[in-house]
Amino acid sequence: MYKIRQIKYTANSVSIQVYKIENRKRVIVCHLGTARTDQEKLDLLTKAKQFIEKATKQIELFEQDASKQVLILDQTEFIGVRYMFLYEFLFRIIAEVGFDKIADQLLLDLIVIRMVEPSSKHRSIELLEEYFGKTHRRQQYYDLAPEWLKLKLQAETTTIEYAKKSYSFNFDLLFYDVTTLYFETFEEDELRKNGFSKDNKSQQPQILIALMVTKEGFPIAYEVYPGNTFEGHTIVPLIKKFIAQNGVKNFTVIADAAMISNENVLNLKQNNIDYIVGARLGNLNDKLITQISTALSGTDKKIIRIKTDKGYLICNFSSLRYRKDKHEMNKQVERAKKVINNPSKNKKLKFTKSNGEVLELNQQLIEKANRLLGIKGYYTSHEENTLDNQTIIDRYHELYKIEKAFRMSKSDLKTRPIFHYKEDPIKLHLLICFMALVVSKQIELKTEISIKNFIHECKKVTDARLINKITRQEVTIRANYTAKLEAIKAKFAC
Repeated sequence: MYKIRQIKYTANSVSIQVYKIENRKRVIVCHLGTARTDQEKLDLLTKAKQFIEKATKQIELFEQDASKQVLILDQTEFIGVRYMFLYEFLFRIIAEVGFDKIADQLLLDLIVIRMVEPSSKHRSIELLEEYFGKTHRRQQYYDLAPEWLKLKLQAETTTIEYAKKSYSFNFDLLFYDVTTLYFETFEEDELRKNGFSKDNKSQQPQILIALMVTKEGFPIAYEVYPGNTFEGHTIVPLIKKFIAQNGVKNFTVIADAAMISNENVLNLKQNNIDYIVGARLGNLNDKLITQISTALSGTDKKIIRIKTDKGYLICNFSSLRYRKDKHEMNKQVERAKKVINNPSKNKKLKFTKSNGEVLELNQQLIEKANRLLGIKGYYTSHEENTLDNQTIIDRYHELYKIEKAFRMSKSDLKTRPIFHYKEDPIKLHLLICFMALVVSKQIELKTEISIKNFIHECKKVTDARLINKITRQEVTIRANYTAKLEAIKAKFAC
């Protein structure tokens, strides 16, 4: 063990040495010098302690008293802060999911910074050094990126395995939806195509993203399609591919009304895939609408089941939904009347129809909509003895979880707009965003707070960077944890 020795020669001078005991003899390891003032003595003692820490890779067990701390701080220069606690916490969760086993350090760091401050890849590399002291060369990104493109299947498999372990996922229930991501350009190519935009960017090319999540909202798989792909054509191929890759036997997919068609229903049945999808009741014929309206007879929470060529049609009536639908319908009818009464605003709305060059109210459509007020419909392949009507409805209403995942990816992770122009960089961008979404969703499920609030709370714990003016060695001092952060840490057992 190293110790510090002070040798006083005169009243105004003292020598500082570092020594150790070997074979019961004192062995001088380092002579730091002789001090003639209190400040010089303090400087030499500081150097001696730094020497011992560097040689033994150990620090003192007990903190110094307050007066000595003030003196030491007087010898330091503040050079900035870093957020190493945030980095360490996020990296711990990334490792918990298992991504550290399939990705290299740069890719993992890009996932971290995507959650902390989404930006371009070049800017992300700069932020990694600024926030966490993690240095990467830009060329390293270009060298490694082609290999990362091969990780999509591994990333999905890792996520599925984690979902099995943490959420008892067994493939019996899966939520499916699609969204569009637009580009800041007006030029199309084989992947970037103009199409129906969910972001109201119909003049700009886009891609179509399909996402599958568990009943908890935990994402497990995704796929990329050209922007002009009809969303109803994506569900069957993707699910068949997913089933083949994972050897799934019992499977129920839940999706919105856009996914149902006679062709899709036939394909799902042929592949023994159960489904629960929304029904567009306005597309039904008058006879079936009359049958549904009469059977429900405006009775709150009443449910009926009708066999159709698209499977069983389950409908229920809600008085709360009725009031909401009635209010919306009245607003649309009033808007239609204003357009009809004002020829200068001669545009076609939902409840108008053209009679030559003149617009008039579509009374037939109004009457049809009036019969469907308060009624919601769902198609399913399940027999009532395997999944009852109320459970079907409850399962479908959980579809909001995938919409929540899309909102998280678009707002918190800034998935769009996309600034890449070639297919490989686009797919790599989506891979990073998917992996960041998985980690973000895990944080949200465990802490019950948004990823934005989680990052904000973790950023309160900063590491102050100080340079010792004497030794020129950098040291860090970490801020104390807040009570809220202590509660968050407890949920991750760290």
